Amino acid sequence: MDASFADYLRAIFLGLLQALTEFLPISSSGHLVLAPHLIGDQVSSLTFDVGLHIGTLLAVLIYFWREWASIAVSLLTDLPRHRVRIERWSEASRLGLWIVVATVPAVIVGALVKDTLEHWFRAPAAVGVSLLFFSGVIWFADRVGQQYLELRDVNARRSIVIGLAQAVALIPGTSRSGITIAAARGLGFERPAAARFSFMLSAPAVAGAAVLTIGGAIANHEPIGWGPLVVGAITSALAGMMVIRVLLLYVQTRSLDVFIWYRVALGCAVLGAVALGWL
Repeated sequence: MDASFADYLRAIFLGLLQALTEFLPISSSGHLVLAPHLIGDQVSSLTFDVGLHIGTLLAVLIYFWREWASIAVSLLTDLPRHRVRIERWSEASRLGLWIVVATVPAVIVGALVKDTLEHWFRAPAAVGVSLLFFSGVIWFADRVGQQYLELRDVNARRSIVIGLAQAVALIPGTSRSGITIAAARGLGFERPAAARFSFMLSAPAVAGAAVLTIGGAIANHEPIGWGPLVVGAITSALAGMMVIRVLLLYVQTRSLDVFIWYRVALGCAVLGAVALGWL
């Protein structure tokens, strides 16, 4: 598929938007639902779905490469030696297991009701309501959550709770990072630990979404604009790593209030634009 200069500009814009909204607790799906109303939908949505997913996946894999390497090496040692005796596994091996466990609820919910959620909640008005409602949820969890658990304290029960929160994020406007950080905060995790687990948890979810999207494209023989796809992926990956770094530093000393106020302002603006017939 031939691409114009405008297509590349949109790729850069959406790559930056994806990086900011995927990792900051402000909802990537909500912003991407609204994006076509602002910049048009002349570019294949498939091109950007694939490119942006690949970009954010690369950001998480590259930024946390030491953790992923440690998990892989530890599992290769612990599985043959200890098999299913998880209590004997190393901390890194258990973290890898809990990431898998926390991924399961979203996989199940996505397989059962993803199409229904896409149908009912992708309208701008629904996104606006979700932005406002889940702003309250994230604010409450961040406020009441104590700070005494670290990343090594993730276990089966806590990973399932965070995984169920990730399943809720299939509703556009929720924010996958926001709701999983909120769930972790509600369980008592320190903000940096909650954010780190949330970011690492995004890897299998984003990888799965990319595989499904590519598979659908191949099955339906849909055209892909490879130039914009690559530009969008690179932009999203580079910006994503910077956003991860900044947010991990930010939450060491600050609450999530600034993001919550942004969500509230955006939600009100969206609902106002819908009421005036602009969206």
